[in-house]
Amino acid sequence: MTERQGTALAVPPEGKESGSAVEGMGIPHRHASIPGTYFVTSRTWESRCLFVNEPMCTVFVETLFRYQTDRVYGLHAFVLMPDHFHILLTPAQNVTLEKAVQFIKGGSARKLGIEGRLRFPVWQRGFSDHRIRNTADYASHLHYIEQNPVRKNLAIAPRDYRWSSAAGVYTMDVSPQGLKPQEGTKQFGTAEAVP
Repeated sequence: MTERQGTALAVPPEGKESGSAVEGMGIPHRHASIPGTYFVTSRTWESRCLFVNEPMCTVFVETLFRYQTDRVYGLHAFVLMPDHFHILLTPAQNVTLEKAVQFIKGGSARKLGIEGRLRFPVWQRGFSDHRIRNTADYASHLHYIEQNPVRKNLAIAPRDYRWSSAAGVYTMDVSPQGLKPQEGTKQFGTAEAVP
């Protein structure tokens, strides 16, 4: 099976089903990291359920926030599931998306390997990403992140899942600035009045 880029299967656009023609598309070539906000997903090696105990989860979350504190990226939302993670982030101007994800996966893998005495890789190669296009797209992916533990029966409500930004105990960066407003919303200003 070919590894895919993007999240067309994880978060179908409104009104579209996940079984669309997008599934058969090839992997697009990566550009030299386009600035913006991204929804990123990565799985554990062989989809092993590594993140089921507090010490392992803590290592990942500490790594995630260490690079946020170092301003490698703005962190808007996250969820750590037993065998994968989802993150909404905005890489810093001088940091590519690939480098930001490398910090997260590489930094956590190194510490997890030492502390967990793992004799196998922590993460699968690569990751999936989706560039956030507008406020509706951002809201859709934020909702997906928050509801993931509920959908997987790990929590009754998003705030009940400790390893998620929805728990309300983590300091997150504000929503990214400059996203286009949701289509169909009324625009204010003179852009339409002046030809």
